[in-house]
Amino acid sequence: MKKALAGLLGLAGVAWALRDLPAQLGGKPDPAEMARSPRYRNGKFHNDREVRTVPDRDNFSLRDFVSGGADRKPSVPVPLVGPAAPVSSGVHVTWYGHASALVEIDGAAVLLDPVWSDRVSPSAHVGPRRLHPVPHQLSDLPALSAVVISHDHYDHLDMATVRSLTVGSSAVFVVPLGIGAHLRRWEVPVDRIVELDWDESFEVDGFTLTCTAAQHFSGRSVQRDVTLWASWVIRRGERAVFYSGDTGYFPGYAGIGAEHGPFDAVLMQVGAYGDAWPDIHMTPEDGVRAFEDLGGGLLIPVHWATFNLALHSWTEPVDRVWREVKARGLRMAVPRPGERVDVSAPGEVDGWWQGLG
Repeated sequence: MKKALAGLLGLAGVAWALRDLPAQLGGKPDPAEMARSPRYRNGKFHNDREVRTVPDRDNFSLRDFVSGGADRKPSVPVPLVGPAAPVSSGVHVTWYGHASALVEIDGAAVLLDPVWSDRVSPSAHVGPRRLHPVPHQLSDLPALSAVVISHDHYDHLDMATVRSLTVGSSAVFVVPLGIGAHLRRWEVPVDRIVELDWDESFEVDGFTLTCTAAQHFSGRSVQRDVTLWASWVIRRGERAVFYSGDTGYFPGYAGIGAEHGPFDAVLMQVGAYGDAWPDIHMTPEDGVRAFEDLGGGLLIPVHWATFNLALHSWTEPVDRVWREVKARGLRMAVPRPGERVDVSAPGEVDGWWQGLG
């Protein structure tokens, strides 16, 4: 009887832990609607060139990924910066950690890939966990014109955060094709969802939000690539910011810069790279190369510091990008999580992360 009871309790515990799993997986896009994109063929989206989107087994160890490397997380608490006073002019970027950031142009705001949950996983109890707390609460955010999503991986599209923003703001969700199905599953009103293909734009509150190319993949379960991935141009008047999303390096950045630049700031993915997946995440040197292709501006490295998603050390991405930037004489800002950067006067990089790894 005791064994039977223990078994039932165990099953109940598993069921409780997985209770949100069906919703976390999101919705299913309508293939007929996706077919308007030239990148959609045979039921899936494709990159502009053939790339490997699964890890190379010869360069990948699941055991090392799960438990290897003592230096893959900070050894002491990461310094956080609290909310700043409102601004009404200029270009400002607040980085919350990983890829989550706020872009403010002349007092209007767009939120990028917001993830406020403790884990980036379909389960609240298993999966990569935060290496530092969220520096601001969602209630600390200014009024938002839009929430922009780059793709549907758990470290970029978070169900709990989306649901909170649906209730707590009136912002429109501007997303690549297919992601609207996830948002509808999570009860985001249809009139607050805008889905775009590459090279399509949407205007809101003086912003022009343009969906641009990236080299990546998508999927919240074993089914992959039924939603699109993207980078984004956030423009308001004469000021513009580029966000890379997740991507491998590809020969398209110069064209994006020529068509949509110049950029005041570039939020560039520089972390979570590895020899086993070189086509889908840029190395720091790749990120600097792409930044130069775009035409420069102020480089703000993102996609590091918050979640352990690769085998490199915690500080390696920003150490390498800083070295490359100094060698090339480029402009860069490395904010602490929660810190707002004034793009016109970013200050000197101070190496605040050194000694934390």
